[in-house]
Amino acid sequence: MPSSLPDGEPMPEDGALPASALDGLGRRPFGVYVHVPFCATRCGYCDFNTYTAGELGSGAGQDSWIEGVRREIALAAKALGAPPKVDTVFVGGGTPSLVGAEVLGGVLAEIDGVFGLADGAEITTEANPESTSPEFFAGLRAAGFTRVSLGMQSAARHVLAVLDRTHTPGRAVAAAREAADAGFEHVNLDLIYGTPGESDDDLRASLDAVSAAGVDHVSAYSLIVEDGTALARRVRAGELPAPDEDVLARRYELIDDALSAAGLGWYEVSNWASRAGGEAARCRHNIGYWSGGDWWGLGPGAHSHVGGVRWWNVKHPARYNAALAEGRSPGAGRELLDDDARRVERVLLELRLVEGLSADVLDESGRRAARLAVDDGLLTADALTDGRCVLTRRGRLLADGLVHRLLG
Repeated sequence: MPSSLPDGEPMPEDGALPASALDGLGRRPFGVYVHVPFCATRCGYCDFNTYTAGELGSGAGQDSWIEGVRREIALAAKALGAPPKVDTVFVGGGTPSLVGAEVLGGVLAEIDGVFGLADGAEITTEANPESTSPEFFAGLRAAGFTRVSLGMQSAARHVLAVLDRTHTPGRAVAAAREAADAGFEHVNLDLIYGTPGESDDDLRASLDAVSAAGVDHVSAYSLIVEDGTALARRVRAGELPAPDEDVLARRYELIDDALSAAGLGWYEVSNWASRAGGEAARCRHNIGYWSGGDWWGLGPGAHSHVGGVRWWNVKHPARYNAALAEGRSPGAGRELLDDDARRVERVLLELRLVEGLSADVLDESGRRAARLAVDDGLLTADALTDGRCVLTRRGRLLADGLVHRLLG
């Protein structure tokens, strides 16, 4: 089942934000995230806020979701006062491709009509390979989408079976080529590594398939066994082994080597983009998350951040739709980040980027820890001499632990 929401103070019914949060709005990157909560089936490893048709009651179907998102767009514009133009849009889920290109295009048109899209805006949607087609991709391009992210996970049939993925091993690559044929220059494939039963050769085959697809972006995530999922129950029962940390580290190095050889360079710990086009292949929307930008999250369970205020919507689509139908914000809670919390987030997120973290963000104890991290092979010496904390490959493998060291 989907994970629980954090604690926080109540969200104002009108969605109003403090004046401090609105100060500087528009001078920072501004994105819009749209959460599509629908899936045809539930994958055993997934704890995202998603629902199959059988899990949804009345008042929670596609039409009511569309109406709810339209109402939240209007609420967002009012709460922001003079809403900035949108630099990036990212439609995620769930399975956005289930609702079709026409619906996704309609949501994008509503965002453009209320906020306005900035020149050169990046517009991304996630899609599952099994619910796409050449016509779907053509419809997305006609609607103004510029980028597609496809959930490949693996090219090995038995690995897909453990993950409860329904597409055939070759479908993701075929979908990537269909997207390119429709005019998409920017296509991402998602991989998951460390699934029980996956071998090094299985992963190599997946990486060979990625290379053959000719995409300009790859995201690769180690399998995490989340509490409450079907996968967690299978691991707890001894039916499947838990992922092994040493195996995961070896697999990450294998991925990095293969993608580097294919012309893709890492720019965030779990993300690689084509070097050929400079920074054009990087996902600007996600960079906004990692670099402290502003974004409004639309949809059930979506999270938002504007000027140091973070909030999150109620999770169930029926509750989300009901709140907006009554003229209330669907926000379930929010937190106002103080200076220390914002500093912690900067260390946690910016350290993951290839440009690294300014050492000025650290206190004296943190700077001492950074110098020791160079000795341990976790940070690059030359970058620290220039005032930045930049991860080595070993540092990428141990980034979470290094964050704790830098924060003391």
